[in-house]
Amino acid sequence: MRSMTEDSVFVYDRTWDGLLTAVFDAFYRHQFPVAIIGEKDTPPLFAVVHRVTTDEEKAGRVFRALQRKLSTSALACLTTSLFSELPDLDLPLFRYVCKAVKAGQSIETNFADPDVLFVTNTYRKVRYERLRMMQFVRFQKTADGTYFAMIEPDYDVLPLIVPHFSDRFSEECWLIYDRRRRYGYYYAGHKSVRVTFEDGAEVFRLPDGRLSEAMRDEDEMWYQEMWRTYFKAICIKERLNPRKHRKDMPVRYWKYLTEKQIGEQEK
Repeated sequence: MRSMTEDSVFVYDRTWDGLLTAVFDAFYRHQFPVAIIGEKDTPPLFAVVHRVTTDEEKAGRVFRALQRKLSTSALACLTTSLFSELPDLDLPLFRYVCKAVKAGQSIETNFADPDVLFVTNTYRKVRYERLRMMQFVRFQKTADGTYFAMIEPDYDVLPLIVPHFSDRFSEECWLIYDRRRRYGYYYAGHKSVRVTFEDGAEVFRLPDGRLSEAMRDEDEMWYQEMWRTYFKAICIKERLNPRKHRKDMPVRYWKYLTEKQIGEQEK
């Protein structure tokens, strides 16, 4: 067995199984890293680097150990936090899993532990962003009858909202596209499929997510104007509270919200 080194760095693929494999390797090698980074990151110059090869069997052994120590909600907290894509999460998440495996009882409510607190707070942020995306997705009907929506969330929550829309619009064809991460999910009435587009595709020429006249259904603009009219009609001017409005509907989402876009008649 190798002894612990003070400057060791683990490199992994930033997947859940990859992280669990890294935990397995750490216990097996008796080498707990000072940092754990993604494959695209550059390790420190003089660090002792261990490149983790994701192994489902190793990951499964660690996961079964976690199941004995943590509740279902705590496990969901760990897996969901990964969707934050935060580089600062890697080491706290790794240490959380290591501590959970070693502990005699669950550590999930020990918020005095900085790793538990950091991972839990990250999970809450991702969960909140998921909720907002479920609220703020606005579909447009294309010429071929597909419903299209573009989003740009702070965290990679698109996989987390797909089940919601698959259930709610189970008989429709739709595409939700994450412009920042350049991928989407297409649903055709029975199964959602992850999709990407080649460079130069029309979707990249939609800075605010609005379909061009040639791409949209002939009645789409009429429905959009109706929605904007409704949005204005239910607004009670005497009760306007811009500060609360921006809190409930942050400005960073407005670009893709139909009710916040200028209509054809207002241009």
